[in-house]
Amino acid sequence: MDSVDKLFKNNLAWADKIKEEDPHFFQKLSEQQTPEYLWIGCADSRVPPNEIVDMLPGELFVHRNIANLVVHTDLNCLSVIQYAVDVLKVKHIIVCGHYGCGGVAAAMGSKSHGLIDNWLRHIKDTYYRFSERLETCQDEKERVDLLCELNVAEQVANVCHTTIVQDAWKRGQALSVHGLIYSLKDGVLHDLDVTCEAPEQLPEAYRQD
Repeated sequence: MDSVDKLFKNNLAWADKIKEEDPHFFQKLSEQQTPEYLWIGCADSRVPPNEIVDMLPGELFVHRNIANLVVHTDLNCLSVIQYAVDVLKVKHIIVCGHYGCGGVAAAMGSKSHGLIDNWLRHIKDTYYRFSERLETCQDEKERVDLLCELNVAEQVANVCHTTIVQDAWKRGQALSVHGLIYSLKDGVLHDLDVTCEAPEQLPEAYRQD
């Protein structure tokens, strides 16, 4: 129980600090939620979204899972995207991966990890698709980090292929989807330059009429 008690103690200190800076912060926060960003990130404890972009509660709408995947049968993720786009009217969806991702590394191997292997299968598909490019890497670390980048790009595409995002574009809603990757070694975010802002940027087979 000591470890849980520590959380309560930390929480009170944090809340007091926020109220010192802005006495009305929590009252205003409780009355509305108007984030401009949806963050889809990895569940890794070393990649806390609000902290690494220095944003307060209420400024990021967040969904996290193992290896920051966007799977078309994942109703949890799709529901988050739908709420963010249709209700909160976010202007940006960010898919953020990180170098050295354990999920990505696991997907590259043949070792069994249990239930999670079914989830990692989506990354294996990307690994297979880009296998020739990945084989040009000089070592395993470089290969893992490249697959981390490729995985982010694939998830950006998956977000854009959803009916949710395409319906938003059809009705003229301003919405951009970005792919970022985070370095655990220096705490810096990098833009992977895969931003998509309109259906015209998608392959024709994925466009919704």
